[in-house]
Amino acid sequence: MYLNKVFVAGNLTRDPELKALPSGASVTSFGVATNRVWKDQNGEKKEATEFHNIVVFGRQAETCAQYLKKGQQVLVEGRLQTRSWEKDGTKQYRTEIVADRVQFGSKTGGGSSDEVRGQGAPVSPNSGGVAKGADIEYPSEEISPDDIPF
Repeated sequence: MYLNKVFVAGNLTRDPELKALPSGASVTSFGVATNRVWKDQNGEKKEATEFHNIVVFGRQAETCAQYLKKGQQVLVEGRLQTRSWEKDGTKQYRTEIVADRVQFGSKTGGGSSDEVRGQGAPVSPNSGGVAKGADIEYPSEEISPDDIPF
């Protein structure tokens, strides 16, 4: 069995860049920074930042380019992919996360959360590919702990 699955939650390091492939399909790329905080052997607080390259395809790429901005929080679910090419006689490598699902977080000033899903996932009919929390129908009556069957 093989598994190539990545979850990254962080802040955008740059505005998304939308391009079109020769086939006409849309592709958007952007960067995400994640932080890790720990204490060393002496009890001193340490922090490290990792930078991740994200690539999104199709309608989701267009939505990401339209709504995401530098500094905004984002949760990306996808797979790792490493590309290689020749430049000036040396082999170059780039490891990216190819996103299957991108969930928008709050902007730097706070705000609501929007979600964009990959193909086949349900979205609101009038949202242009964006599922919004306002579309959730909650029950109007109170639920008692005695009503829960477990």
